[in-house]
Amino acid sequence: MFSGHASVDIDGDGELDGVRLDIDGDGVIDDALADFDDDGLADHAAFDLDDDGTAEALYTDDGSGSWALTPAGPGGPLRWFGLDGIEHTASGAIDFDGDGRTDRLVDVDRDGLADRALHAAPDGSYDAGYVDTDGDGSWDVTLVDTDGDGASDDAGPV
Repeated sequence: MFSGHASVDIDGDGELDGVRLDIDGDGVIDDALADFDDDGLADHAAFDLDDDGTAEALYTDDGSGSWALTPAGPGGPLRWFGLDGIEHTASGAIDFDGDGRTDRLVDVDRDGLADRALHAAPDGSYDAGYVDTDGDGSWDVTLVDTDGDGASDDAGPV
């Protein structure tokens, strides 16, 4: 838990909204956390801010507890490989599997390529996940939540 006073403008609107700290452990206080939805919890993380507040990478948490590279953030658009092996680049809401629902992609290693995909169920929860375990861009493991409790009940190869 961390509390602090805003000292940097992350969203570029001229108002201080981010608390500076060292999130990535590089020994430099050039990262920041911000709460844009005013719920008292950080929902934006900016890494390696330069003097004018521009971040090398910007991550968001949509409330699911999973931090993801902002699709059109300063680090460039998020890329991913579909289940068919075709590479895609984010340009808005992401429909990973083409079912018309917005899915969630996560870039855990900050290389701009999605490492996790959360499949949106009709009720808005996530009912399946895909994981790239070796960082090669292809999906290796499928996780399935069959009872809707938010925890994986089964895993297998894609």
